[in-house]
Amino acid sequence: MSPLDWIAAKLDSLEQTGLQRRRRNVRPLPEGRCQIGEQTLWNFSTNDYLGLSGDVRLQEAANRAIADSGLGARASPLVSGRTPWHVELEQEIARLKQTSSALLFPSGYAANLGTIPALVSTDDVVFCDRLNHASLIDGCRLSGARLRVYPHSDLETLRRELIKCDADCRRLIVTDSLFSMDGDHAPLPELAKLAEEFGAMLLVDEAHATGIYGAQGGGLLEAAGVQFDGLITMGTLSKALGAQGGFVAGSQELIDWLWNSARTQIYSTALSIPVCAAATEAIRLVRAEPERRQRLLDMSGRLQDDLRAQGWNIPRNVHGPIIPIIVGDALQAVTLAARLEENGILVASIRPPTVPRQSARLRISLSAVHPTAGVQVLLAKLGELRSLE
Repeated sequence: MSPLDWIAAKLDSLEQTGLQRRRRNVRPLPEGRCQIGEQTLWNFSTNDYLGLSGDVRLQEAANRAIADSGLGARASPLVSGRTPWHVELEQEIARLKQTSSALLFPSGYAANLGTIPALVSTDDVVFCDRLNHASLIDGCRLSGARLRVYPHSDLETLRRELIKCDADCRRLIVTDSLFSMDGDHAPLPELAKLAEEFGAMLLVDEAHATGIYGAQGGGLLEAAGVQFDGLITMGTLSKALGAQGGFVAGSQELIDWLWNSARTQIYSTALSIPVCAAATEAIRLVRAEPERRQRLLDMSGRLQDDLRAQGWNIPRNVHGPIIPIIVGDALQAVTLAARLEENGILVASIRPPTVPRQSARLRISLSAVHPTAGVQVLLAKLGELRSLE
């Protein structure tokens, strides 16, 4: 008898409720397609919102970096792994985010897991939106601070919780800007006003918004014009920027503190050199080619209107590349995704615990490189499935 025998029963339980995830091999292809086995599909499941992951200019930048300095950074940033490529990328991020400085992390998850515990601890209070990403929730829990979860974007409840706080403790409000499973936006100007009123810090996760919103592609904070001394901006290089890694941007003092205290940054090997070069090029392209994000947002608006006309449940406050079709039952979401895949379309079925119970959904992720023909195939197949409901 093995001490791991309990796992089989747990996996069977997941299978029976439609919650078991399985690994598979997905090969990216140009123009928003992918290959699974022998089948070529339209890929509406990625976070490559601007299509930059396959841009030849990012590949060329990475190749130049490899020719100059090789692949790995060879050490943690704190020891000797912060190369000129890392410095240049941090400077470009700070410029994009309109901050004094920025700090790289091995992933967006690591950025949140390291940053939040560096800002608050057991004597403090952290306020977390109920629909925040798992990395934000885990960072809040790891910090040991008193956790106050407020209903999604509920400013009145948040205000009441802020009033209850001791005057001498640190307060940290944590929120996504673009919520990754719901496609809606946080009320950033109002959150900033509350933070200033109560002397709280505000950490905004711009993972899914960076590159897509704002005049320069800086994100929803830029689009909303939100800036104040207590603002901490987090983001990733792995979504619209088509590369890999995470970052935090803010004041020089903040970045100096995280350099000395964020354990996921201190004790991780630095990002690879070609990844830094590719991400730097991506940021420059985001600024130089605003038509990418405009096409993406226009495409999203049209597709939402068409899906609602078919009778699908699309939340009214969705705005951006993430379009959730709320199904409810997890098994039904899995079945719908499987039928789409049989017809050459890859769409993610999102189930608990990623989303609340009875809110399973199909999550459509659009990319600026999806041709109109591909979007029309998606719409047609969803229309056929809707007629069978």
